[in-house]
Amino acid sequence: MGQFRFITAGESHGKGLVAIIEGMVADLPLEAEYINKELKRRQQGYGRGPRMEIEQDKVEIISGVRYGLTMGSPIALFIPNRDWQNWQEAMSITPVEKEAEPVTRPRPGHADLAGVTKYSLKDIRPVMERASARETAVRVAAGAIAKRFLEEFGIAIHSHTIAIGTCHCERSEAISINWQQVETSLLRCVDAKAEKEMIAAIDRAKAEGDTLGGVFELIATGVPVGLGSHVSWERRLDGRIAQAIMSINAVKGVEIGAGFTLAKIKGSQAHDVIEPNPPSVIARDSPSSSLRGASATKQSLPWRHATNYAGGIEGGISNGEDIIVRAAVKPIATLAKPLPSIDLRSGEIAKAHYERSDICIVPAAGVIGEAMLAIVLADACLEKFGGDNLKETLANYHNYISHISLWR
Repeated sequence: MGQFRFITAGESHGKGLVAIIEGMVADLPLEAEYINKELKRRQQGYGRGPRMEIEQDKVEIISGVRYGLTMGSPIALFIPNRDWQNWQEAMSITPVEKEAEPVTRPRPGHADLAGVTKYSLKDIRPVMERASARETAVRVAAGAIAKRFLEEFGIAIHSHTIAIGTCHCERSEAISINWQQVETSLLRCVDAKAEKEMIAAIDRAKAEGDTLGGVFELIATGVPVGLGSHVSWERRLDGRIAQAIMSINAVKGVEIGAGFTLAKIKGSQAHDVIEPNPPSVIARDSPSSSLRGASATKQSLPWRHATNYAGGIEGGISNGEDIIVRAAVKPIATLAKPLPSIDLRSGEIAKAHYERSDICIVPAAGVIGEAMLAIVLADACLEKFGGDNLKETLANYHNYISHISLWR
């Protein structure tokens, strides 16, 4: 198990969502409002469903913080579900005289069928409630604590949408992305022209009773060299990141750096040439224009990479460049015009169950991706630098960075 650990509990229409975070150092400044800003970002994005009009997510810090500073003890968070008032009978914890009508028509592409089979249930509702992406709200809350910690090291994590359906944006280099513009964009997209096409595609899907997926990109800057390790499979940073991102609802593919593009080119083109720092500017063709490194220069390392096809990770270890991760998000499985399925009660052909849903969640998935990447990087920083108090951890970090900067 890692240094930064968390567990979540709660159902989509239950009383609320809970997270318990363990391993955070003492004396980290942390307030609920910081977490709430991240929760609000998750709720935004064109194509979200009516649930976002009901929930106005606000976190309550139950334990682990005193006078605005973490105490080094487990941090407990609670996010109430405002829609709980409409579901108190259907999701009652105690026995009721008349149970709600069971859901028996599984949705293709959802956890419904596999879940009821695995747990020997006659009602899909328990599976739906926990498998719902509503759970990611409290993940974002846990990730906000990790983000707050990473800020102390100068590490920042951002996301943007690079594709929805067949609509792709023309990306600028990672170092030139205007993140303030991304935050005001309806789809968290840097390309205004592409965003208009994406919005039109979402509108068409909605009119057709359909849904759309896409691709988001995560960029972590200021990441020090040396996080993760090559010595054992479970310590490899890229593997840890891939698992964290793949755990997000509807994510079906993850790539780091140039990813699948590297499979199409020769080794002489695929690997990042190492140069003295500061280097002269060397122009090279790149499989992706957003893959040029910048973090190593900022860290005053004695070397840098001319490109960043590796996405900031080599051999399972961060190499000082920006960490770049992309994730493919499949279309939501809940369709207004449901796909064919069967009724588990009768065994007959039937249309799949429909419950209010989003049309497109790619922008929100990017925010969730930020949280999961932050959790992995916070865990890796704690693993690398140790310490029980923020000052101790930062002292270890600065000593390490000074040692690297002087190494020749």
